[in-house]
Amino acid sequence: MGSLPWDDISAREAEVLAAVRVHQTNAQIANRLHISVRTVESHVSALLRKSGACDRRELAELAGQAADLEPPPDEATLPEARTSFVGRVGEIEAARAALSTSRLVTLTGPGGVGKTRLALTAAGAVATRFPAGVVYVDLVPVPAGQVVPAVASVLGVTERPPRPLLDSVADRVRRRAMLLVLDNCEHVLDDVGGLVETLLRAGRQLRVLTTSRERLGVAGEEAHAVPPLPLGSDAEVLFHDRARGVDRAFTAAPALVTAACARLDGLPLAIELAAARAAAIGIDGLLTALQDQLQAVVGARGGEARHHSLRDVLGWSHDLLDPAERALFRRLSVFAAGFDLDAAVAVSPRERPSTVAHLLGRLVEKSLVTQQLGAGPGSRWRLLETVRAFAVERFNESEGREEVLHAHLEWAGRIAVELEGRLDENDWPARFDEVVDDLRAAFARTEPVPDPVAHRLGRALARLTFARGSFVESRTHYRAAAERATTADAAVRDLRSASEAAQSLADGDEAFDLLLAGHDRAADERDRAVMLALAVILANRFAGDFRHPVPAARRAELLRRAVRTRDDDDLELGALLAAARAWQAGAPRLEPDRDLADVAIQAAHETGDPILIQGALDCANVAAARQGRLRKAYRIARERLDLLPALGRHRPGEGIEKFDLFHSVSMCALAVGDLPGALAIAARATEEDPVNGDYPFVSRLKFLAPLTLSGRFDEAIQLGETAFAEWREAGSPLLAWLSPSVAMLGLAAGLRGDGDGGRWRARTLEFAGVTEPRRSPSLAACTAFVEARLAVHTGRTTDAAHLVHNAFEEFTEPWYRAYANAAGAELAVLAGLPDADKRLEQAERIAGENDWAAACAARARGRLTGDRAAIRESIAIWDRIGARFELACTR
Repeated sequence: MGSLPWDDISAREAEVLAAVRVHQTNAQIANRLHISVRTVESHVSALLRKSGACDRRELAELAGQAADLEPPPDEATLPEARTSFVGRVGEIEAARAALSTSRLVTLTGPGGVGKTRLALTAAGAVATRFPAGVVYVDLVPVPAGQVVPAVASVLGVTERPPRPLLDSVADRVRRRAMLLVLDNCEHVLDDVGGLVETLLRAGRQLRVLTTSRERLGVAGEEAHAVPPLPLGSDAEVLFHDRARGVDRAFTAAPALVTAACARLDGLPLAIELAAARAAAIGIDGLLTALQDQLQAVVGARGGEARHHSLRDVLGWSHDLLDPAERALFRRLSVFAAGFDLDAAVAVSPRERPSTVAHLLGRLVEKSLVTQQLGAGPGSRWRLLETVRAFAVERFNESEGREEVLHAHLEWAGRIAVELEGRLDENDWPARFDEVVDDLRAAFARTEPVPDPVAHRLGRALARLTFARGSFVESRTHYRAAAERATTADAAVRDLRSASEAAQSLADGDEAFDLLLAGHDRAADERDRAVMLALAVILANRFAGDFRHPVPAARRAELLRRAVRTRDDDDLELGALLAAARAWQAGAPRLEPDRDLADVAIQAAHETGDPILIQGALDCANVAAARQGRLRKAYRIARERLDLLPALGRHRPGEGIEKFDLFHSVSMCALAVGDLPGALAIAARATEEDPVNGDYPFVSRLKFLAPLTLSGRFDEAIQLGETAFAEWREAGSPLLAWLSPSVAMLGLAAGLRGDGDGGRWRARTLEFAGVTEPRRSPSLAACTAFVEARLAVHTGRTTDAAHLVHNAFEEFTEPWYRAYANAAGAELAVLAGLPDADKRLEQAERIAGENDWAAACAARARGRLTGDRAAIRESIAIWDRIGARFELACTR
């Protein structure tokens, strides 16, 4: 009998020989291998010649002696999927391409990310490339030392002592174009690595696809990390598919489904388990349940035991770690938002940095830690939130927990102080955003007792959040820092900063209470006097920010208590007391004394403190405005603007002065009718006003009045819609002093004739927190102006006498007084009221302070007397200030 010269037999001839061995006909072989009968005949003839066999029967006997020959299967022997496969188009294509160029491909990723489903789908997609079939082996139940028997069993190879079983398995794959899928290799990596190396040497046409939490480490291996499903597409599709598999009528708001998928990190297993729960308890119930993620993502019985819950999946991975890896894994759970190597070392005080780096690399390889892009050049890592939840459970059960938490607190304090020192650099916000969640978490774990580390972190975090535009959070941190301060001086400083942050939010009541709390905490008379002086200034200067204004008698009492402390060498205290006297001198009308304001300015300049200088100038500005000297007020406001570069950018005191400065210059420009100037300062405020963080609508509101008065109605209303929506989204804070900007949109709507003025009137009242405009000192003059100007525009004179009377009230706020007087006088002329001439003279006296009012009064004078020169004067002013609608009306 002949023999088989294996080195001379091709892979196709080996497949034909395997079919001959089981006595298949040429037609059957041709059908199975998808080749022609003539081709089969050619291969059989070649085999007879190469083996020296006399006939087909002898050739079959020779083939029967070869343990490595089996007829090729009809189709891939892959497990049947019971649910649809969602997404992964790019990953499938990448796996297909990899299997074309690499003989060993490993799909890596954390438990539950979908490695098995991806491997099965990719294997099915390439099955036709492998005439000898696709063989799948699940290694989950296979213990160490039993990998070769498990693979042999699936391949149908039996052990034939004394020949090693591995040799027999190698013979089986030799010369076969086969794909071997080895699933879940992480717990038997060494065994799988040795097996794969042997099989790849034996079978040149063999391809191996493996899945594992980490790569095998075999030469020639091509590893592909399997990412979570992307949000906004595949993750939500999978969620709906699995939820409807339980309840065909399931529906949920897309935003809530996305929120659930985000909480689950896009992990397919977690999404599938959670979706099944959502079908039972609804999406709202699921989001509540996801506060305990590991408890929420529990599936039904049946299927693979380790997939019954996410906790089981992660427990499988955790149990494969060695003690050092487990310890670091637990410690890393203290980081809420990722970490760099420095941070990982910081919470590992008993380990050398090189050891931490080595262990971290092993956790990455095991897919329990994920590398992410950072704002800087260094590497950053994170635990997926579901993985972190599991790690936190283990951390809470471990010894040394308090030591790690204290190390995390010290690290957070160090990072916060470092970032505080970089506030003038351009890249600090990106770095801050990376670590802010951890700074918050570390600070939140501290107790409200004196603690130098906690205080240092709290104060730095407060300043950083203020600089980032989060005033509400900043106020909270400053207040909490005061509770952790180790000295009274530090606590007073914190409470003063907290008050300034509250002022940035226009929360006068809270800011006032914080100053008084600082007074109570102060250890010496000097600090108590400072806090009382600040409280008096606040209650007068920002009275419009108070829901419950401070009575004049109480303000006077606070000032009397403050001035009892005097030190001629204390320049700051002297400047504050001078400013408090100037503001309080006009009580109860909140009208500062002009001469005392000059004294306050001189005292502030002696300190050289730009914050005190700005505050004193504002006192003089308000004094001038309330006396009707609007152009002087505008000059003072411009002087404040020229001094803006002296102010810093990141402290609450600096922030409130910038905020007030832009508002003051904007209102003064409007008060004198400088519409181009008002628009220019609004544009600048959009870029530089610090309040844009929490209250972006404030800068938008500065545009509304000058746009309306310029006749750009569509722009004003469109911007107003955005600003009003942002105001509501911010919680509808009471900002009555900004309500005239909203009221001006009623004028814009009325002048363009769209009948929408009533809606903006209602919104104005909502914004101001009143039911009647004339009950708001900030709103009364503006409302009178709007109503009078609309009556002139529509020619409605039936209630002209009433509207004119309203336009000449004794207004508290000076900013719209000239507008109201001018529009009221023109309405009186139009209606032919008997006191029209007297009203016009009254308007002309104040019109010298306001270009818009001057143009309106000139037009009214031309109407009353027929003086064409007055009309030409009106036209010239309208043209100069860019009031195109009024210009068109006048012409």
